[in-house]
Amino acid sequence: MEKKSIREITSLVFRALTLAMGVAVTVLSCLSKLEAQTAVTMLGIGLACGGATLLEKQ
Repeated sequence: MEKKSIREITSLVFRALTLAMGVAVTVLSCLSKLEAQTAVTMLGIGLACGGATLLEKQ
C-alpha cells in the first residue's frame, strides 16, 4: 500500500467534504427538512473547504 502525505489526505478530505455538503443540502432541501440559515452555513463550510483545496495546489 502506498503511503500518502498529510497534504494529500487533507486535500482528499476537503474535496469529499465539499461534495458531501452540497449533496446534503440538496437532499435535505428536497425533503423540506432544512432551514435557510442552516443551508447557507453548510454551503459556506463546503465552499471554504473547496477553496482551501484549490489554494493548496498553487
